[in-house]
Amino acid sequence: MKYLHLVWAALFRRKTRTFLTLVSVVTAFLLFGLLDAVRHSFDEAGQSANGASRLQTGSKLSFIQLLPMSLAQRISQVDGVKAVTYANWFGGAYQDPHNQVFSFAVAPNYLDLYPEMQVSAEAREAFAKTPMGALVGEGLAKRFGWKVGDKIPLQSTIFPDRSGSKNWQFQLVGLVHVGNMKTDGWYDQMFLLNWKYFDDTTPYNQGQAGWYVTSVKDVNQADRVLKAIDAISANSDHETRTMTEQAATASWMKQFADIGLITTSIMGAVFFTLLLLAGNTMMQAVRERTGEIAVLKTLGFSGTSVMAMVLAESVLLLVIGGAIGMLLSSIIGPIISAGSGGMLNLTAAGAKSWALGGALMLLFGLIVGAIPARHAMRLNITDALAGRA
Repeated sequence: MKYLHLVWAALFRRKTRTFLTLVSVVTAFLLFGLLDAVRHSFDEAGQSANGASRLQTGSKLSFIQLLPMSLAQRISQVDGVKAVTYANWFGGAYQDPHNQVFSFAVAPNYLDLYPEMQVSAEAREAFAKTPMGALVGEGLAKRFGWKVGDKIPLQSTIFPDRSGSKNWQFQLVGLVHVGNMKTDGWYDQMFLLNWKYFDDTTPYNQGQAGWYVTSVKDVNQADRVLKAIDAISANSDHETRTMTEQAATASWMKQFADIGLITTSIMGAVFFTLLLLAGNTMMQAVRERTGEIAVLKTLGFSGTSVMAMVLAESVLLLVIGGAIGMLLSSIIGPIISAGSGGMLNLTAAGAKSWALGGALMLLFGLIVGAIPARHAMRLNITDALAGRA
């Protein structure tokens, strides 16, 4: 801290170059904050208190393989099972194939196992009495401007009706409210339709379920229960794989993309480029100040002191830019979440993200400053003043 004024003056000796380098650092750590929020958002899926007591059973062969309806009764008889429900993936799109909707055909008791999806008694009654009825998350309804009573056309990307058409029509009979958007925002984008209407209308289901959801009486017995469920269909033509809701959600996400690998790869490329850019900036800065460094040594500054000041300059550059980038990610993340209508849940950077980001700032600062600091420490005064360094 004694020589902070010298470090600061050296850092902003070339203001334009420093500013451009800071922009690069800010951008890198802005991306880091946002991508870390994306990874954290996907990691949180299925980790709600209610989700801890639920298991999901799907085909061991493939998540698109259907399961016989007879499994529901057999699963319900497993010791430790509280309730069983089932659902099928519908694969709907609204108006345009790019407007994908998380649409599921669900059993009559589906909502009983998902208390985080709050639906009024009137809406549940209307859903049960209306074959073409649909319950829609408030966020999804707001996204497309839907209101209760509207006729909603959906195009299934998978299932045609009995006439061969993939154009389906539903009536919105109620909205799904989500209390905790941080952990349950996923449900705010759901489109639920009646499983029986789906099964009666398409010739490709024929009384089968896509997956089963089981509520256990004691979460501490979940491991035993899931093994007992899978034992029911062992060595059959419909063997199952049962997982906790968190594991099942993570597995389902990985069918489309490995979020952790994607974010790590992107950040690896970004930070590698940042190291090259910032390293070049520091090399140029020290090379331009060769004479000034020689004067400092002439005045009594040791090689170690000069090296420490160059390293401090490098670390300060990374810390200033990194902190600004992390702050911007904390501001922009929630804005993106609000704009996505609940599709994404990007929270402000937490303590763990800041700790990791801070460690990266210090590490990169030391790496970037290592070579120019070593050069400054070993600089010969005579050669430098004579212009030979």
